[in-house]
Amino acid sequence: MKKSTSNQSPLKIYCDIFGHKYEVSKKVTSHVKEYTCKCCKKQLTTNSNGNLTELTPKFKEINTALEQIYTRRMMRLKQKTLSSSIY
Repeated sequence: MKKSTSNQSPLKIYCDIFGHKYEVSKKVTSHVKEYTCKCCKKQLTTNSNGNLTELTPKFKEINTALEQIYTRRMMRLKQKTLSSSIY
């Protein structure tokens, strides 16, 4: 008798039954975040509409560029407030 092998891990089956347990793995901006499931390690991100979508290489690249722009902007605003508070 041939045994059927399942390549699903027990944690994947848990997520299929009870749903994913997402936690924020990275804050790209104040609005865009990346999420990872604690159990099965599935990764999601927020898209331009604010909905969760699977984190593909294209979205990883977009999030990296967005994070760089956001951090530069925050640094510029921080320097501006520091210079204005001196005067």
